[in-house]
Amino acid sequence: MLRRTFTLAGAATLIAGNAHAIEADGMMTIGAANAPLHLIEYASATCPHCAHFHETNFALLKTNYIDTGRVRLTMREMVTPPPAVAVAMFQVARCAGADDAEYFRRLGILFGRQRAILESGTMAGVRDALFAIGAEWGLSNEQVWAAMSDQAGIARVRASIEEAAARGVQGTPTFFLNGERVADPAFLTPEGMPPILDAALAN
Repeated sequence: MLRRTFTLAGAATLIAGNAHAIEADGMMTIGAANAPLHLIEYASATCPHCAHFHETNFALLKTNYIDTGRVRLTMREMVTPPPAVAVAMFQVARCAGADDAEYFRRLGILFGRQRAILESGTMAGVRDALFAIGAEWGLSNEQVWAAMSDQAGIARVRASIEEAAARGVQGTPTFFLNGERVADPAFLTPEGMPPILDAALAN
């Protein structure tokens, strides 16, 4: 399984107007607060490898580990090309005050439709695709556009990118489990992920 490479410099155009550093807060988390394992995922909404992980692994992760109180999952929002689209997709997942569970539900749908969202190759096409998806969720075009245009989203993602850079993250998806990077690429497969989580739970 490959990873999509990103760099802080690569996001410079997107975040140029928000050069001040802020805390990497506001990230979405699901799972029990007292879960023995805390899994942090660094992912971009436009990364095809992230989309593949969510297509193949997320249902298993949620059903067998998150919903059973054994894993708490936090999403750290990153950007890969096109960065403005990545931020827009994250913003729509959060639109209208979505809670953490709804955010992850929406993000899963966005990952599943990633190719369709990107296929036009234009921001107008992306906008129209996100309007249509938002309508399925009961969101108006005005709500979706407001979320996409919210500068707070850019600042939040910038903080996440800076936090990731400080930890040496260079690509998406990247995972940390209880503070340690998951180095085994088998984690990105539905066959390889459970043994790694089970071994951590046994320690």
